[in-house]
Amino acid sequence: MNNDIQSQLYKLGISDVDIHWNLSPEKLASLSVDLEQAKPTSFGTISVNTGEFTGRSPKDRFIVKDDLTTDSVWWGDVNIPFSPDKYTSLYNKVVNYIKNKDIYVRDVYACADENFRLNIRVINEYPWSNLFAYNMFLRPSEEELKTFTPEWTIINIPSFLADAEVDGTRQHNFAIINFTDKNILIGGTGYTGEIKKGIFSVLNYILPHEKGILSMHCSANVGKSGDTAVFFGLSGTGKTTLSADPNRNLIGDDEHGWSENSVFNFEGGCYAKCIDLTAEKEPDIYAAIKEGALLENVIFKDGTNEIDFEDSTITENTRVSYPIHHISNIAVPSTAGAPKNIFFLTCDAFGVLPPISQLTAGQAMYHFISGYTAKVAGTEEGITEPSTTFSACFGEPFLPLHPTRYAELFGEKMKSSNVNVWLVNTGWSGGSYGVGSRLSLKYTRSMITAALNGDLNDVDYVEHDVFGLHMPTSCKNVPSELLNPKNTWENKDEYDIKANELAIAFNTNFKKFVEFANAEILDGAPRIKIEK
Repeated sequence: MNNDIQSQLYKLGISDVDIHWNLSPEKLASLSVDLEQAKPTSFGTISVNTGEFTGRSPKDRFIVKDDLTTDSVWWGDVNIPFSPDKYTSLYNKVVNYIKNKDIYVRDVYACADENFRLNIRVINEYPWSNLFAYNMFLRPSEEELKTFTPEWTIINIPSFLADAEVDGTRQHNFAIINFTDKNILIGGTGYTGEIKKGIFSVLNYILPHEKGILSMHCSANVGKSGDTAVFFGLSGTGKTTLSADPNRNLIGDDEHGWSENSVFNFEGGCYAKCIDLTAEKEPDIYAAIKEGALLENVIFKDGTNEIDFEDSTITENTRVSYPIHHISNIAVPSTAGAPKNIFFLTCDAFGVLPPISQLTAGQAMYHFISGYTAKVAGTEEGITEPSTTFSACFGEPFLPLHPTRYAELFGEKMKSSNVNVWLVNTGWSGGSYGVGSRLSLKYTRSMITAALNGDLNDVDYVEHDVFGLHMPTSCKNVPSELLNPKNTWENKDEYDIKANELAIAFNTNFKKFVEFANAEILDGAPRIKIEK
């Protein structure tokens, strides 16, 4: 162990603990099983149950409001203020709570571009949480660890429960970011995603606010000719699936920065959903589930150590984390040049948006700020109507700054890079959910390949009546009738009505951004063609 670790922890108020520093993934997995916190699986991995919380708890995520953050953070439902005094009091309770306990300490970093590297020390109560940190962050070399100095510290103690009335939290769980102290304090929840998204939120503040770098909730890959592609999209839109391309190298699947000349991964691993996972549907993810990976909240087949990926008894949000080198087709290091193509992925369950369309600069800004997808209401009998979901910049829950700050940076970089921006609907065609059918993944891949190869540069386009999107009239390996969504609807009048309804939803959502938007962005909004 680095001799300085104990004294560095002492400066954080952490003493009288048994420190396990930078243990190997194998040792952490073995300890997790020995402590009966995990079970071995037939994949050679371990599986854990994260307890009460199987996902993030956005209403229990806070930012300390002090002199540094008062005028810079976008306060409200996303960024909930926390008193500095309450933070200090709660922090002291947490570090006192872990006295005489084992803690698992790991030194890691974020940002694959050395110019923006952020050194992080992760302090975990559980060995499997520390394994997650190993998987998800970038891993310093043995030589780098000898002189490693952390800039940020994460203290993750799931078994500590806050007293809401005394501690100022909403309930017993919390994830609090303190930008002045450069700490993230997590308690009352075992869900490991709070660790990952805590640092993502930190980078979403530091990089745009202090360095002029656009931080992005996206996946990215790079072709053999060095052309970078970026894929934005909310959960369920195909971000991870579509960026996994056998002909291109994966830069990363979730979090990236866009500097003047590069796109770089923030992370050193992947955190993939695995509900209904099969080797046929998601071969890269399935193959990555091997020794060192960490499965969360999955169910075993009766009497075996085999996983039933279809079983959502605990949650639909079953997950697996693994280091990025578990994927064979990756960019090393996880960086590439500025993007040539950007794809906004949306799963439009209303069947309105075209399967692929090219956006003007104004439309690109409008759709970036909107961050649209649709979710199916559920599987209960009689409920078939989807609902709209808007998440600013495709990552609103993780944005400490006002969304327009990211939008401004996006616009600047989009124009300076002369990038092509495409809107891709991975949702429904021929009618809304319950009437139409989901667009074939095979066709979506063909359209994205055509855009990447430049095959859509020389085809004719037509403009969508309501959304003004430019739709290609032909695409290799895709039936032409699919390219204009109205053509796939049996009742054209019903299509017009549904397109109008979706346009109203877009414009209603955008009202809160209108005062910040210029004429070019406002011109990218859909046009209401039919009065209700």
